[in-house]
Amino acid sequence: MPISSPGGGVAVRAPLDLSLYLVTDTVMCARVGVPATVAAAVAAGVTIVQLRDPAASDAELVALGRAVRAVLAGTGVPLVVNDRVDLVAAIGAQGAHVGQGDLDVGRARALLGGSGYLGLSVHSVEQVTAAMSCGTDTLDYLGVRPVWETSSKADAAPPGGLERLQAITTTSSWPCVAIGGITPARVDALRSRGVASLAVISAICGQQDVARQHAGCEQRWISRGRPATSGEFERRRPGPPSPSRSARRAHERSCGNESTTGSPEHRRQ
Repeated sequence: MPISSPGGGVAVRAPLDLSLYLVTDTVMCARVGVPATVAAAVAAGVTIVQLRDPAASDAELVALGRAVRAVLAGTGVPLVVNDRVDLVAAIGAQGAHVGQGDLDVGRARALLGGSGYLGLSVHSVEQVTAAMSCGTDTLDYLGVRPVWETSSKADAAPPGGLERLQAITTTSSWPCVAIGGITPARVDALRSRGVASLAVISAICGQQDVARQHAGCEQRWISRGRPATSGEFERRRPGPPSPSRSARRAHERSCGNESTTGSPEHRRQ
């Protein structure tokens, strides 16, 4: 995906392999630690890792992120940082993932420059439309959450279910990663709703046999056909319909035309 770089040139981000997306949970991984969990998960086939620890201080997250980056060295698996876009460079990560209450995507993209990956969590078609109005090159993928009830995120939005998931994937110009209550038994239902990938937390974090847990999801997922990478996802649609007032407000929040409150140290999604 080409995008203008801060220096005025064009930066090209390599396609993301979103086949299986791991979101870390420090508490769930306490028995063996996040770095060891990530190492086992990548050895089992995880293709992208999001570092998430809303309770950690900035210094703690940087230290943890560097430890995770060390185990990912040489694997080709990218590391993205949840929420704290300002710490991506210090960690040496390849990108960031933001939520609706985090830094808006316009400012996040400005901080990352053209070469960093950027994902956005969405819960509704309106949020997708707002994000699309920022330009399709601003983001690399969407995280659609939560599909089903989940205990991995205490403040998660109410589950949207499969119908809302399909409405979002149909609208989106980006590949969509489903998250929330993902189990091997539910994988087939996700594939039929236009999802490009799935993300897991508790299905891997804290599990005694990471490879076995991973295989349950991966085998069902891959057996239905290889998921698209972000670079192969070309479902570009005509521009979104004229937005409602609420959609315009969502656009302002997403693209940086409305001030956001709270320092990175106090925003935790």
